[in-house]
Amino acid sequence: MITSLLVANRGEIACRVFRTCRELGIRTVAVHSDADENALHARVADTAVRLPGATPAETYLRGDLIVKAAVASGADAVHPGYGFLSENADFARAVIDAGLVWIGPPPEAIEAMASKTRAKELMGIPSLQRERVTEGDLPVLVKAAAGGGGRGMRVVRRLDELDAALEGARAEAASAFGDGEVFVEPYVEGGRHVEVQVLADTHGTVWALGTRDCSLQRRHQKVIEEAPAPGLSEALEAELHALAVRAAGAVDYVGAGTVEFLVAGDRAHFLEMNTRLQVEHPVTEAVFGIDLVALQIQVAEGRELENDPPRARGHAIEARLYAEDPATDWTPQTGTLHRLSVPESVRLDTGYESGDPIGVHYDPMLAKSVAHAPTRAEAIRRLAGALERATVHGPTTNRALLVASLRHEEFTTARMDTGFYDRHLSELTEPAYDPHAPLAAALADARVRPSRFGGFRNVPSQPQVKRYAMGDEEHEVRYRHARAGLEADGVRVVHADARLVVLEVDGVQRKFEVARYGDQVYVNATALTALPRFPDPAAQHAPGSLLAPMPGTVVRVAEGLTAGAAVKAGEPLLWLEAMKMQHKIAAPLTGTLTALHAVTGQQVEVNALLAVVEPT
Repeated sequence: MITSLLVANRGEIACRVFRTCRELGIRTVAVHSDADENALHARVADTAVRLPGATPAETYLRGDLIVKAAVASGADAVHPGYGFLSENADFARAVIDAGLVWIGPPPEAIEAMASKTRAKELMGIPSLQRERVTEGDLPVLVKAAAGGGGRGMRVVRRLDELDAALEGARAEAASAFGDGEVFVEPYVEGGRHVEVQVLADTHGTVWALGTRDCSLQRRHQKVIEEAPAPGLSEALEAELHALAVRAAGAVDYVGAGTVEFLVAGDRAHFLEMNTRLQVEHPVTEAVFGIDLVALQIQVAEGRELENDPPRARGHAIEARLYAEDPATDWTPQTGTLHRLSVPESVRLDTGYESGDPIGVHYDPMLAKSVAHAPTRAEAIRRLAGALERATVHGPTTNRALLVASLRHEEFTTARMDTGFYDRHLSELTEPAYDPHAPLAAALADARVRPSRFGGFRNVPSQPQVKRYAMGDEEHEVRYRHARAGLEADGVRVVHADARLVVLEVDGVQRKFEVARYGDQVYVNATALTALPRFPDPAAQHAPGSLLAPMPGTVVRVAEGLTAGAAVKAGEPLLWLEAMKMQHKIAAPLTGTLTALHAVTGQQVEVNALLAVVEPT
């Protein structure tokens, strides 16, 4: 029996595994980088072990240090989580060689399936070779052979873009997974991403636990997932199950894994087998009423599965909440997560608590929210409503995108495919700010910081004026201290204190919950920034200034680029790496590069001046 388990991972997945371990009475061990010393997964574990590393991103790729940590802490088993070393056969062998229980498939199965190129060969599906790609093969998809999460992936629609896509994918894959191998495959337009959860024991039983649809992806990174995949024919679903069981049987698979397909019409195209637990596993757990982590542990202990899996009941949908800003092309955001909570009607898996910092070194996913209901329509309604009412105070997130996506007709009628965001992203990310939010913020602030005149006076005075930034717009609001309390034009102030403002607008009372953290103000779901009465001229930047949209590292500057060069609007000038992904910084206009401050290898903070382009 396993008595002490180390999770070779961080964040949300480590906390998720620890939760099951606590229920089973298993002692937990966390590992952490220096950047994660006070992270939630290190705080909630019974024991935490520091992993020294050259950089925070490399720390969790040091299998030798993790095995030493397991032995030193007295752990008798290791769970890899997902990402990092979860699909590294050498790491699995090192764990086993140290006399520890490996909560995962045999190393030989990982080797056979963890590389997408070898997995395709095993299933009899050839990959395209770079030198053989022709115009007739386009569009194609460049993918990392190892890992997942959309990293190391590029769609290529022009042959002259292929080499650059290969170079960028290799660099991103090497940074995220420690393996720069990439390959090329045909890109199927209009397909759906459908996958099958498998679970196998050491006695020959393989479960196919239904299907999941993960078609809503942005930049090849899953955003919304659901189980079961809607609209599949019985014949196609049976074929997917059979192919998944065949893939598991082909490598004598043990443990939890996922077989992924691209479905176009009634045809299923094998993509890969992930030899680990998936981020989206909670939707399968909800539908089948099981704990996949507990089952992984039971299988690793040698116990048998029942002949048949439990019956599926209802529908479950998961949405991934990311710290990213649509106004800056979805760049990852950092800062303090002041408060995070969702209604109890949904499940929340997260690696953060209110007050935790969101750093630059790791994936920007803050949490996963999961709703389960008897029908798909009810699950959609429950999850969209919960996200809309969620409290998310901190860095900008994709919360509005999630709510709008769940309520989009193409999704509610199950007509979505992997091109959903290519078609609808702009309409789904249009700002929807509450026009009364600035006034509510000002009235709440008035209760915290009364006017220097002491509130109401018999002699009429000028209105109080406050300014707020809401999105990319500035709003000036005015209110007055009257005998009956606070007043403002166009509304009736029913109630105002530091945390709650009630306004009557056109005869309807509306409640506004207000929270303030320094200059950041949150009014219901609207984020505001309190501005000084008179702007500081020194804070302005010259037109054409390129500012760092996030903290990160300059990993590349365009070849031969120097001050004085002529550049075109949209031309890539440099690349920043943050949260394990590379972000292209392009010229904002056509003109002359008058200053280049960025240097390869340089660490920059958000809003650091990288370069200046003046119009021709």
